[in-house]
Amino acid sequence: MKRNNVRKQGNPKASSLSTAEEYQIHTLANGIRIAHKQVPYTQIAHCGIMLDIGSRDELPHQQGLAHFWEHMAFKGTEKRSSYHVINRLENVGGELNAYTTKEKICFHASVLDDHFEKAMDLLADITFHSVFPDKQIERERNVILEEMSMYVDSPEDAIQDDFDQLIFPDHALGSNILGTAETVNSFGREQLYEFINHNIDTERIVVSSVSRLPFSKVIRIAEKYLGGVPHRTTSRQRNAPLIYTPVRQERERPIQQAQVAMGQPAYALLDERRLPFFMLVNLLGGPGMNSRFNLSLREKYGFVYSIEANYTPYLDTGFTGIFFGTEKKQLNKSISLINKELKRIREVPLTTLQLHQTKVQLMGQLAMSEESNMSFMLMMAKSILDTGKVDSLPEIFGEIEQISAAQLQEIAMELFNEQNFSYLTFLPEE
Repeated sequence: MKRNNVRKQGNPKASSLSTAEEYQIHTLANGIRIAHKQVPYTQIAHCGIMLDIGSRDELPHQQGLAHFWEHMAFKGTEKRSSYHVINRLENVGGELNAYTTKEKICFHASVLDDHFEKAMDLLADITFHSVFPDKQIERERNVILEEMSMYVDSPEDAIQDDFDQLIFPDHALGSNILGTAETVNSFGREQLYEFINHNIDTERIVVSSVSRLPFSKVIRIAEKYLGGVPHRTTSRQRNAPLIYTPVRQERERPIQQAQVAMGQPAYALLDERRLPFFMLVNLLGGPGMNSRFNLSLREKYGFVYSIEANYTPYLDTGFTGIFFGTEKKQLNKSISLINKELKRIREVPLTTLQLHQTKVQLMGQLAMSEESNMSFMLMMAKSILDTGKVDSLPEIFGEIEQISAAQLQEIAMELFNEQNFSYLTFLPEE
């Protein structure tokens, strides 16, 4: 229940109508928005409640509390024990899950559409009526401490969390979503209620749904289980990170491979350069086997099993990183090859054919990602919270088509200058 990101290939020109163009929104009297996309070809209903609350909203002594709440929401409500929460949807073949990010908490479910009302009832119950029993707090505390140990034992995950701290030092965006052993051991019911009461804002909550059910029925069911939630707003302020200074660190770990993270802050969510930058990151180290980093470091030299570049935009800043593992003796050569590709993307503009291929690949990946109704349901909720709307594929494709090689080169010169990069390296212990 932790980390998530990106969208994914078919024929992007196959339809002039995006699924996003068909979504509908209704706002309850308490400010909670209901977003629904009706699809005629499925018997599965996907629904979720997404709150604009995440780990960046924690105070230093609260690190990990948003994630702790996500876990504890399943452990009993005013009318259900943890056993009944778990079995409510499992007994009808459904799934109940949740996740926490730096800026969001989401509780979501997937069921046969005959059981949509059961899912909405349960999601509303665990979101707004959890009671956080003391015994369950102690049990879940141990579970989360084990989860923390699991991530520490996985250097590929641990380096990403530690790298956040280098990029955003002394800021909540740099804190581990799981928290620390010290903070997790301090949490009790009082801390949970204090965090929820300080941060919950019904005007910053979206209920998202994708199914073949008509919108009118979804509204009726949502009104039944969420209409009684009191209207609440918060005076909470999110502060952007201040000055960034590149940092280089090496740490020895009991590992076999060297692990490397390199990157820097990037554009915020609403920056007009966000989409072309995402296209650049995709070209260099996206999921395609033909990414420039993969072709060089894996296919040509065999230095890595996998290498990825990613870009995570937040509301007021962003982050871009390159991550890979390699044998210690190949570490410097691998970094040199990456810097060579970064220099090439800065100094050599894409040809007309390269630009076209890069655009088509990205459009295909985006179209593929919207084939998943559950992914669309989650994306719809986040997009509405962040921007108030969901851009259609034709709109996004139109923006992609307008991107020029000169624009990409200008962005590359700004954000792919390795002199501005921070580096974190995990080295095998001697």
